[in-house]
Amino acid sequence: MKAERAKLKRLQRLEKVRAIAKQVAVTEAARAESTLSQLQTLATRTGQLANDYASRTDMATGAELSRMGRFAAGLQGIRATTQADAERAAAIADKRQQDLAAAERRRAAVEERATAQARQIAAKSQYAPLTGRTPRDGAKSGGSTDGTGPNA
Repeated sequence: MKAERAKLKRLQRLEKVRAIAKQVAVTEAARAESTLSQLQTLATRTGQLANDYASRTDMATGAELSRMGRFAAGLQGIRATTQADAERAAAIADKRQQDLAAAERRRAAVEERATAQARQIAAKSQYAPLTGRTPRDGAKSGGSTDGTGPNA
């Protein structure tokens, strides 16, 4: 019974460790989702700026038009880079979500094992003998406990 209680304590400690690992996974997944959202917003806004500058028609000279074209092209390059970063961030966020699901599965598995162990201990203690006599005690007194044996 002592070994079973020690096993239950180990399982409960392992469950706490797995719960902490799950919290870390939750934090990392949230951080990855936040980064993804920020990058998507930045890519969208940069694309809008590039389109707005590219569609301007108020340039008075060819030099201004050329400068504006280079500036708009630079903004499009930034948008493309940011969009690529957002796609990488989406892949990372997906991985973090998978890590979170795996952490929850590991935690739940240990929780189930701990619950089963606790039930097993409870079942054994429920059916424990209520007297101080053990089968060995009965053998020492003659083997009979109904009063008809040689020591009666």
